[in-house]
Order: sequence, then C-alpha cells, then structure tokens
Amino acid sequence: MAALALAGCGGGGSGGGGGSPVAVVTPTPTPTPTPSPTPTATPVANTATVTLDAGPAALNTGAGAYTAFNEPYVSVTICAPGSASNCQTIDHVILDTGSVGLRIIQPVLNAALLAALPTESDASGNPVGECYQYVNSYAFGSVRTADFSIAGEKVAAMPFQTIGDTGTFAGVPSTCSSGGGTAIKTVQDFGANGIIGIGTTTTDCGSYCTVNGGSAGAIYYDCPSAGCGSIIGRAANASAPFQQLPNPVAAFAADNNGTIVSLPAVAQPGAPSLTGTVTFGIATQADNGLGAANILPLTTSTSRLGPGVLTATYNGKQLTQSFLDSGSNDYFFIDTSLNPCTDPTLIAFYCPLMPTPLSPVLTATNGATASGAFELYSPLNVNGTSTVAPGLGVNPTLVKPPLPFANSFDFGVPFFFGKTVYTAIEGRPAGGLNGPYVAF
Repeated sequence: MAALALAGCGGGGSGGGGGSPVAVVTPTPTPTPTPSPTPTATPVANTATVTLDAGPAALNTGAGAYTAFNEPYVSVTICAPGSASNCQTIDHVILDTGSVGLRIIQPVLNAALLAALPTESDASGNPVGECYQYVNSYAFGSVRTADFSIAGEKVAAMPFQTIGDTGTFAGVPSTCSSGGGTAIKTVQDFGANGIIGIGTTTTDCGSYCTVNGGSAGAIYYDCPSAGCGSIIGRAANASAPFQQLPNPVAAFAADNNGTIVSLPAVAQPGAPSLTGTVTFGIATQADNGLGAANILPLTTSTSRLGPGVLTATYNGKQLTQSFLDSGSNDYFFIDTSLNPCTDPTLIAFYCPLMPTPLSPVLTATNGATASGAFELYSPLNVNGTSTVAPGLGVNPTLVKPPLPFANSFDFGVPFFFGKTVYTAIEGRPAGGLNGPYVAF
C-alpha cells in the first residue's frame, strides 16, 4: 500500500491609443493610423498527462515485485543547474495533492546527473538533509538543487529531496526515525520513482522550520561529514533564493496559484490503466477557468488543525481533519459497522457483500457544503488485471502500523474519478478568491 501524504498543496496586454488627427493644409484631415496591438505573451503549455498503471519498471522486478494500484503518475524533467543537456526525464512520479515538494528516489537518478546536482548548504557551509514524515512512513535524504520542468512550466535551481541518498546522508537521524512508520529508501518502498507534492502550502514546512531546533512534518538537518544531527532553520521562500523545498507549482513564474486534476470515471470491475490530465494555474489562461465548480475553502497553515483540511460529516460524526488527497490510493475512514475483509492480503479493506452507498458531507471553513458520496465496493470484485478501481475503502486502524485517522476522512484518488478537482494554494488569488480551497 502506497505511503499516504498528510503534510502540513496569462496575462494579456492593453492596446495603445492614438491621439487627435494630424492637421494639414487642406480641410480634410488625415485619419489616425490604427495602432498596432500590444503583443500578448504566448501562453505556456500548462497541461501534463496523468497516468494510472502498473507502476515503474523497478517496482515490477526482483524478489519483492508487485503492481501499483490507484497511483496517479506524471513525468518530470530535471537538469543540472544551467545545463540544457545534462537532463533526465523521470517517469512514474506520484502526483500528490496532499503533500508539498519534489522528492526523487536516489538510485533513479543517472550517475552523471546526480554528480552535477549540488547539495544545498547551510550557514556553516555543510550540506543540508531533510526528513519528511508521511502518515505511516518517513523519507530521509539530501536536499539538492536542479532546474525543474513539467509540461511547459519551469523553475530554475529548485531544491528537491533525494530520498535514500548515500555518503553523509546514509545514516538517518534518530529524531527522524523516532517519528515512527517505515523508512522509504527504494522504488519498491514508495511504489514510485518519486513524488511531486502540489498541496495547498507554498513550501513544505513554512514557519515551523524557520527556527533552529524547530520541527514539523518536515525537518531540515545540518549534515557535516560526520553525519546529520542538528536540526536547522530554513527560510520559507516559494521563489529564489530557496531554502525549504517549495511547492513546485507555487514556484512557477506564472500559473502558480493551484492545479486542476481531471480523471475519467472508472467502472466497478476496474481497468488496466487510466489517463487524465493535470493543468497548472486556476483562471490564469483560457484553459483553466474555474467555471461553476463548488468552492470549499480550507484551513490555512496557521490553523491548529493543520493546513488544507475541512470537515467531513460521516455517520453523525464531524471529522474536522478530513482532506482530498490524490496521493492516497483508496478511501481511508473508520466504520466498524462495515463488513471487513478476512483474506489476510486484504485485511485492512472493507468487503461489503454488495455495493454500498455511503454519504459523507464535506463542510468548508466558510460553511459551504458539498457531497462526498460514493459507492463502496469489495476488492474481491476487482478484475485481476486492473491497476485502477473505484470505491475501495480501508480501515486505517487495521493498517500496520495503524494510521492516526480518528478525526479524518481521507478522500483518496478514487474520489477524483469522473471529476475535475481544483486545489488552490494558500494566499494566492485564484478565480476571484484567495486559496487555500478545493473545488469540484
């Protein structure tokens, strides 16, 4: 089961104008020439393909081989800073609206590129490492800089995390591993070559990491040759000069206020693969208007509940830390009245005897509501060749280790099937309303 993410997400020109007709000797005036229009910037290609399939090649080879399930992947390109040739396009990177920052498994990077990617340094001149906590796992590695691109969007010298890096970063600090869960070091640990977190905050840690010794879902470390140990402060800038990992979308020059994920509907038996899109920017170009989507404002990074959450009312209980998360492969919620699976390989899943309609209601921070209803299916009825299927539910108390979801309903990627889902970034104007919000 893939790691869950709970971190903490064109302009036009104006024409010039003419003036009075020019006086001449004859009484007939010479017409004012029609002014040439001010050139409009060419819109950036802002849409990338999202694919759900069996996963990267390394996932399906060797003794621990398995097939990915309900994982939305994109391809990203990273280059050595300033280079147009020392580049690598990395496929099967999870598109995750529930975390922030780009993270790549170190062995995925080719040797020439890895050698040319500088590590970030701190005030002492030492390399910087990072620990990033997911709900039931953690990732540790170096912070490096690269020129990043996806579709036509680009960020120069953007920090990203190299998970499972070697040398100085081989030893995981105890303050990282003590957070619990399993360590992510390989493609098979992660179910992907990496992850691109496009959640609601502009950086992956914000104010929590700006003070030495501070910690949150992300922790930055001073890493001298003896190893990483001291927790250090890093500035929360979403544009250069960077220190923390930025939300890559927030770091774009334009189209930097959010994302739009659009996935087709999936029939109950599932499908061998699925293709959709992610569009960058909300109401910034002709192709990313907000339209009539129902807008649900979310909590900000100053909320005691954490950023990017809303309330889901389910079975009469208000779950105030609920969220929409494309990086979760199923619905995660607690309901002891539902029939559990008895197959040991499906022990955490719900196995209803027949399709069961469930009706959670989403309530935004401003009181706006929307239906979160879906049909719950049994995984026993999914075709064996399917890597995509709707309506599967997981009891988080039965996951090992158990997930801290007593106050949460996680609307994973099946919620996105058949919908267009907008995620607006905190503090950024997006379609007449500042983020953070989700809309669909």
